[in-house]
Amino acid sequence: MSHAASPVLVIHGGAGVIKREMSPAREKAVRAALTQALQNGYAQLKAGKTAVDAVSAAITVLEDDPNFNAGKGSVFTHDGKNEMDAAIMNGFTLEAGSVAGVHRVKNPIVLARAVMEKSQHVMLVGEGAEEFAKQAGITLVDPSYFRTEERWQQLQKALKEDENNEKHSDVETAKHFGTVGAVALDAQGHLAAGTSTGGMTDKRWGRVGDSPIIGAGTYADSGCAVSGTGWGEFYMRTVAAHAICMRVTQMRVPLRRAAAEVINQEIPSMGGNGGAIALDANGTVAMPFNTDGMYRGWIGADGVPHVALYGDEDDGTADPLPQGGEPGQS
Repeated sequence: MSHAASPVLVIHGGAGVIKREMSPAREKAVRAALTQALQNGYAQLKAGKTAVDAVSAAITVLEDDPNFNAGKGSVFTHDGKNEMDAAIMNGFTLEAGSVAGVHRVKNPIVLARAVMEKSQHVMLVGEGAEEFAKQAGITLVDPSYFRTEERWQQLQKALKEDENNEKHSDVETAKHFGTVGAVALDAQGHLAAGTSTGGMTDKRWGRVGDSPIIGAGTYADSGCAVSGTGWGEFYMRTVAAHAICMRVTQMRVPLRRAAAEVINQEIPSMGGNGGAIALDANGTVAMPFNTDGMYRGWIGADGVPHVALYGDEDDGTADPLPQGGEPGQS
């Protein structure tokens, strides 16, 4: 399969962004973090490193920033804890690693990569994953590291609504938004994908979403890489990331059309919503979403970071499925 001459990196910081709820200071900080993630990841690619290196570097920046629901900014469960999930996949080798339900891992994406590269397994959960982290030399922190006042207050509001049998009024809580992810194409033409999340506010019973599930929220092969963000149960039921890539590699559907069919047609038809980022071996970028906005960005041959937050911002990728029109080509 042919591939682009220049490396490409695409990232997201979660769907469900609502313009009227973001302060100018918050918006500035989010744009700065997305830009930094793109720059850090692309520096790996320019240095001749792998797509896996780029994905890991970009996601680590977002995990360390409290403005995103991953790592430092993770939301709280019903029991007042932070439970994080992450996954990474090497499209060249089809190797993958993921972790779920970890409480003390500073950068879950780093642990997911260690599972992929230093164990014979694909997925580790909970205490076992953290025991493996110790043996692998992965940084562990006190659970208090993940506590932010904003996330704590989100939980208190959700708990009060639970008591009164009210629907959650906060969109992020109600619709289960909040994930970060990256997909990359390196100079060798190899693809990789990664996703990290703090889950959903007020979640119970050790619930795990699509992010660490290979094929659902994260997938990469020789021709396509995808990271999703949205209502995880629907991404699992549609095996969304894999479904996009199968359209691209097996059915020869253009990337943007394939991504839009799954994200903007199949998932909403079942009652779900969210977005995704996708990249093919030719360097084509797709960033479909069916919410008011999605934190997103990409960087390619010109080395200039492109960042967008809202639905009415031009991110350089046209919608191939316009309302009332025929599907276009990417």
